[in-house]
Amino acid sequence: MIILKSKREIDMMREAAKVTGEILNMLPEITKPGISTLDIDSFVEDRIRHYNMIPSFKGYGGFPGSACVSLNDEIVHGIPSPKRILKEGDIVSVDTGATYKGYCSDAARTYPVGEISEIAAKLIKVTKESFFEGLKYCVDGYKISDIGHAVQLHAEKNGFSVIRDYTGHGLGRDLHEDPQIPNYGKPNKGPRIRRGMVIAVEPMICQGGYETTTLPNEWTVVTEDGMLSSHYENTIAITDGEPELLTI
Repeated sequence: MIILKSKREIDMMREAAKVTGEILNMLPEITKPGISTLDIDSFVEDRIRHYNMIPSFKGYGGFPGSACVSLNDEIVHGIPSPKRILKEGDIVSVDTGATYKGYCSDAARTYPVGEISEIAAKLIKVTKESFFEGLKYCVDGYKISDIGHAVQLHAEKNGFSVIRDYTGHGLGRDLHEDPQIPNYGKPNKGPRIRRGMVIAVEPMICQGGYETTTLPNEWTVVTEDGMLSSHYENTIAITDGEPELLTI
């Protein structure tokens, strides 16, 4: 069931999202060679708690971190660890959210670690562009599949593939609500987008094939072919007019 949010509810989600966006905008300053993925997670948690908010991810379904920190071929759900050390040429995806008065936010970015390859830089750029192509359809009256269709077209036009096994989603009091929002598919399918919806659109774009596998830790999802993956996500409120990006 899709839960439409009141103005009051969106106001609270906006507060949570503002903190999430601020943290993600700060991360380029610390994503340097030599730090661990746990260092990133600790920074994220400290900043969320600084604002007297709750890390949305910590303990969610048993996840141990406040952020999913995923390196290179890891698509999502990388578990923060003091043993995972960032090195020159890596790319690192950070997915996190803050909860304010029971309402969640969710966003992700992929960052370069030092100097990265040309193909890695292009992948990060195209992933972000794919999000903004999908954003054009986050408007009252379009259908959910219009978003994913736009994401897929842009990613594949640039020679990349789109993950099928994981999707965007609605959110509110729960981190994951209806509807699911795939990043691929034919247009004009699925539920109609309506004012009051709050959704997380999150392209996960790969250098190689879109097939995935889950590591033995039962959390971390990687590309089956071991090639790079990039992630870009924002929390979006559907309004009477243009969509509002809450996590920028």
